[in-house]
Amino acid sequence: MHLVVISGSVYGTADLVADEAAQRCRAAGLEVSRIKPASVDALLEAAPDIILGCVSTTGMGELPDSFVPFFTELQDRFPLFTGKHFAVIGLGDSAYGDTFCQGGEQLRELLLELQALESLPMLRLDASETVSPELDAEPWLDQFIESLTHSA
Repeated sequence: MHLVVISGSVYGTADLVADEAAQRCRAAGLEVSRIKPASVDALLEAAPDIILGCVSTTGMGELPDSFVPFFTELQDRFPLFTGKHFAVIGLGDSAYGDTFCQGGEQLRELLLELQALESLPMLRLDASETVSPELDAEPWLDQFIESLTHSA
């Protein structure tokens, strides 16, 4: 099973979580490609069985500037991921209320539109509650890895 990990980050935190997730999945014996920066061509060329996206949220719920070109191109090209699985880790700050983890939610909704199947509910990491999101993601990542190894 080939896992592709992508990320969109402003200050690097989502990239750090994605790097840690890729490393943890490799250590569990999964074939992992880490695409950074996110690129539609690289994603399609990698032919993933599952996609893991780690995305932070900026301002009033927007995607990080560095991730917008990827997201827009994915919308425009609309490659179907029928039968492929995905999961999303969203990073945000709950102090922003309705827009908390909206960047991750936007990626999740797009992948669903592209007919991918969600493996686990989106993990929402709150900057108001953690100083080490990569560590807070570990229990969810363990569950994610278990779901992948049991479905293989």
